[in-house]
Amino acid sequence: MMKLARNYFHRKWIKIILILTAMFIFGACYSCSRGSGKEDVLFLTEDDGGKGQPGEAVSGEETAMEEAAGEALPVCFVHICGAVERPGVYELLEGSRVFQAVELAGGFLPEADESGLNLAALISDGMKILVLTREEAETASAQEGEGAGKQGKVNINTASEKELMTLKGIGESRAKDIIAYREKHGRFSKIEDIMQVPGIKDGAFQKIKDDITV
Repeated sequence: MMKLARNYFHRKWIKIILILTAMFIFGACYSCSRGSGKEDVLFLTEDDGGKGQPGEAVSGEETAMEEAAGEALPVCFVHICGAVERPGVYELLEGSRVFQAVELAGGFLPEADESGLNLAALISDGMKILVLTREEAETASAQEGEGAGKQGKVNINTASEKELMTLKGIGESRAKDIIAYREKHGRFSKIEDIMQVPGIKDGAFQKIKDDITV
């Protein structure tokens, strides 16, 4: 009976020792992980007298946010000229709009053609914004109209044989003559020069003069 009792207490003490040992190891590991982790960063206060006393703890997340806030945001350089108060090169944050560049340049002059710009367009680095006056815009529009009218004409300096054959009175042989002439003599400087091609005289020229260009 006494032997059984001694065995019982012996096993009980072993269990207690094992539990205490496990708790000690767990506590030591937890302390090490807390001490070596990067979640909290300690800094020294300015008034610690140089004794190396730890100050207030700052979380790693807060430190990262402060560093991000201190970083320079991307910028763009834009050249704005024409009918604005202060033409020049301006620095704007990336993602800014054209109207913001105009504001930096002092705004439009009274004679500016404001409708010629898309004020909501995004700017890009190195962009040039030209603000025309209303008179300049009208002139440019007229020139574009003239250019559009010439688009339907046949360029006798670059037209292919088939394109030349679309002209009145110009058949396959005459188209070949035009191409052979410009290959030998170079480009036509004016539409009247086409009369230097053999077989094309004033009568033939009058039929095609409104449909050709150089």
